[in-house]
Amino acid sequence: MAISYKKLWKLLIDKDMTAVELRQATGIAPNTMTKLRRDEEVSVAVLAKICAVLDANIGDIMDLLPETKGE
Repeated sequence: MAISYKKLWKLLIDKDMTAVELRQATGIAPNTMTKLRRDEEVSVAVLAKICAVLDANIGDIMDLLPETKGE
């Protein structure tokens, strides 16, 4: 399955928060932010930290997308 964090970026805009501010508030590593930007897998612990800071649920920050043919 593919992952999309588009909801996360939209939520940051709605909360008037930058990716750098999110990284600092959660204490996650810069390379983890790169993974998020590239829609790559990150640990549930990281997602939980993000949800705690943004007062959101996992479904509010990410989507699981069905695989397309050829993947």
